[in-house]
Amino acid sequence: MSREFDPKTFPIGVIGLGMMGSSIAVCMLIAGHPVTGVELVEGALEDAKLRIKGHFKLAEEKGLLNGPTEDYLKNLHVSSDLSTLKDCQLVIESIKEDINIKGDVFKAVDKIVAKDAFITSNTSAIPISDLQVFVSNPERFFGLHWMEPAFTTRFLEVICGDKSDLKKAQFLYDLGELWQKETVLLKKDIPGFIANRLMYAMYREAMHLVDEDYASVEDVDRACRNVAGYFIPMMGVFRWMDFTGIASYRKVMKDLFPTLDNSDAPGKLINKIVDEGGTGIFNGKGFYQYTEEEKKIWQELYSNFSFEIRDLTLKYPADIVQQKLKEKEEKG
Repeated sequence: MSREFDPKTFPIGVIGLGMMGSSIAVCMLIAGHPVTGVELVEGALEDAKLRIKGHFKLAEEKGLLNGPTEDYLKNLHVSSDLSTLKDCQLVIESIKEDINIKGDVFKAVDKIVAKDAFITSNTSAIPISDLQVFVSNPERFFGLHWMEPAFTTRFLEVICGDKSDLKKAQFLYDLGELWQKETVLLKKDIPGFIANRLMYAMYREAMHLVDEDYASVEDVDRACRNVAGYFIPMMGVFRWMDFTGIASYRKVMKDLFPTLDNSDAPGKLINKIVDEGGTGIFNGKGFYQYTEEEKKIWQELYSNFSFEIRDLTLKYPADIVQQKLKEKEEKG
């Protein structure tokens, strides 16, 4: 992002101030943007305000702010009226994952904002090409896929639909630097985008190993933590293969790929849990069982971890080698 870019002159709207939307709003405020938050669920506006203040309290405690919370909240306006988005140059939708509901919102927003304003969706599954049809000038419509909590995590996915303008996509990609993200760009629309396609391949194989009684839930989790979890935050899969001997990976792929699970439906265990009403940590019934106290502790631990892993990944950004080389050149 050019140093000449001033976030104060680039107002952003966030539609839907639930868990993810409020977190995105905080990320935008920390970056210096004026933010208009719109909560469409009746009676949820006050909860949204409290949620945003709670995020800022934590951000202030963790040293993410350059001033008191009040200075940031001065740039926030919240309402239940979409018309308050009229001056926004970027709108981020983060509401229920229902294409019909989203479509109605996009049709309304399209009539409110300027014709060159960016309109984006935080969808994690609906094809962007299917959502573009609800707006005029679909070349300015993109997916912006975040990871919770958006104001601490480093992930951001810019997703193009069939009619998206790649130059405009590059602008959003560059803007991610201001938001302290290591942005990724999906140049062509495909179900699941980059992150979910990678993750669901792992979920499927994990389910297969448990369903067929090769391993327990606990041991599959331990393997993920101590293999993928050990190197992925620093270098990702392609650099890891380079780093550890790419030829051996090709050899293993020839033998292993034919044995991997290729099921086209969810597995036995997850079906049983969901059919019996399990929602995971939310009601204490999932692959693991949780008491109320355990739920609270896990949520606190994950919150702390998200800040700790953020600090670690900031030490090892994607361009760290280029930074080190530049430092050596400057030293002569």
